Amino acid sequence: MKIKIGEKRYIGHGEKPYMIAELGSNHNGDMGLARKLIDAAKQAGADCVKFQSWSKETIFSRKTYDDNYFLGDDYRNRDDINLEEIVEAYSISEKELLDVKEYAEKIGIDCTSTPFSKGEADFLVNEMNVDFIKIASMDLNNYPFIRYIAEKGKPIVISTGLSNQKEIDKAVKTIEETGNKEIIILHCVSIYPPDDRQINLKNIDTLSEMYPYIIGFSDHSLGTCISHAAVAKGACVIEKHFTLDKNMDGWDHNVSATPEEMKEIVDNAERIFNSLGTSEIIRVEDDERLKAFRRSIVAAKEICKGEVFTEDMLDFKRPGTGLSPENIESIVGKKAKRNIVYDEIINADDF
Repeated sequence: MKIKIGEKRYIGHGEKPYMIAELGSNHNGDMGLARKLIDAAKQAGADCVKFQSWSKETIFSRKTYDDNYFLGDDYRNRDDINLEEIVEAYSISEKELLDVKEYAEKIGIDCTSTPFSKGEADFLVNEMNVDFIKIASMDLNNYPFIRYIAEKGKPIVISTGLSNQKEIDKAVKTIEETGNKEIIILHCVSIYPPDDRQINLKNIDTLSEMYPYIIGFSDHSLGTCISHAAVAKGACVIEKHFTLDKNMDGWDHNVSATPEEMKEIVDNAERIFNSLGTSEIIRVEDDERLKAFRRSIVAAKEICKGEVFTEDMLDFKRPGTGLSPENIESIVGKKAKRNIVYDEIINADDF
């Protein structure tokens, strides 16, 4: 299966992996930083930059703000840090989204976002005209929201973090019921970062067996090797959080890929994809290489005309321009038609 993204790019089987640089809120509300992130993602070879469309009203409830829950343990006891203020500072407005999409298009990289409400989904489709919409892992069991987005007819990407097989299946069926069959399913573990034993890349195989859709991987691991392993497993899409500096303030910088890491992921992913080739067992070496590396039957000693060939009179050496070793049984027991010197290649007219 393949899905067309934009004017030229296809995602799916037989296409090189589609690489999404997940910017999320790593712009920290600074559109200058957002443009630098877009530039760096493009230079690293990513196909797409993805933002997150949320506001103070659409991401958290009042209780969450009162509890300052998502500040994390490092900030729990700091009176000068307020979750509500951070959310306001780190959100991206509709105008800013339009501006960054225009900038991304100008330098030749796709741009989309993850909506957290119906209004934000409407904006992505009606105003930004994104090529596809991403549904976050936390919304995989939000079936009314999934249906609302699927009915818009855009290709839809779903992350499977936080979910079990039954929930994934219901989400996929909810999309299918709208008639939308342009589905990309990302295996995902919503731990930042997960332990290697929690990643379960074999789920890529499981999802591929369960669904006729494009399967990818949303990578929250540290480093680059797990993304590479996912490509080797057949992931057609890789999503990876992206930053300019892991030490910046913000929610995801410390688990994000740097430009150097993203370039390594992109470059090696293409190499891995190209090296996977075909499941059909075929010889790719040309005839000249075949002759150079394979062996021919040669004389292991001087052989006189009329002498009967025995196995101990024959050996096998390069090049493979003469009779193949598999022909030895057709020689043994026959008489030599001429004198043959030691190490000479034996031909069909020599016996």
